[in-house]
Amino acid sequence: MIEMTSLSKRYGTFTAVRSLDLVVPSGELFGFLGPNGAGKTTTMRMIAGILQPTSGTVRIAGHDLQTDPLRAKRVLGFIPDRPFVYEKLTGMEFLRFTAGLYGEDGADVDRRGHELLALFDLESWRDELVESYSHGMRQKLIIASAFVHRPKVIVVDEPMVGLDPKSSKILKDLFREYTRRGHAIMMSTHTLEIAEDMCDRIGIMQRGELAACGTMHELRGAAGNTDGLEQIFLRLTGDLVARELVEVLDA
Repeated sequence: MIEMTSLSKRYGTFTAVRSLDLVVPSGELFGFLGPNGAGKTTTMRMIAGILQPTSGTVRIAGHDLQTDPLRAKRVLGFIPDRPFVYEKLTGMEFLRFTAGLYGEDGADVDRRGHELLALFDLESWRDELVESYSHGMRQKLIIASAFVHRPKVIVVDEPMVGLDPKSSKILKDLFREYTRRGHAIMMSTHTLEIAEDMCDRIGIMQRGELAACGTMHELRGAAGNTDGLEQIFLRLTGDLVARELVEVLDA
């Protein structure tokens, strides 16, 4: 569903992403991890078509993002880490607006919009201006807008930020059902417990490159049979210095 081939992004002499080769197939929830500045968000934005790659290709459900951007983006839903919404629209108007960007309108959009708003406890707010929404409510609206046009692929950056425990559980269940139906999700997160609990495979970025990729079993083997994802993450990204410093301070 998502295929990256020799994907790179450079800013002058600085390389944010270097020759990334990665495939996220249908039916998979792929976790994308890495320390700050590792290239995760840059990669996600290139997949979403927000950033232009310096070199390499991205294919979404078989459509080349460079040569056929409209078809590629039509089957993609993007959930950014910072919700941006038009504050002078109501919640329902925002969903209709988003669906319209993908060429969809009418009764089916309204039905899906009501279902998504009800799922995230926003139905009673559907006719209220978004400017009155809290941060968490805006995040839920953005998530709903990513699903309203029935995409085949979802790219999501830090999905749980701002969500209450109930909404987080609903989103986890939604993601699982979405992949069970044969769609694909690529999820970037700093919350390692979420990645370990939810993801079929996990990729760990370090300095613009994929340091490791695989199931938890495969990652344990790559990290020397370390038990948890936190220990695997620290070992593969070379961040054990921070832990050693804490041990020195506690001594």
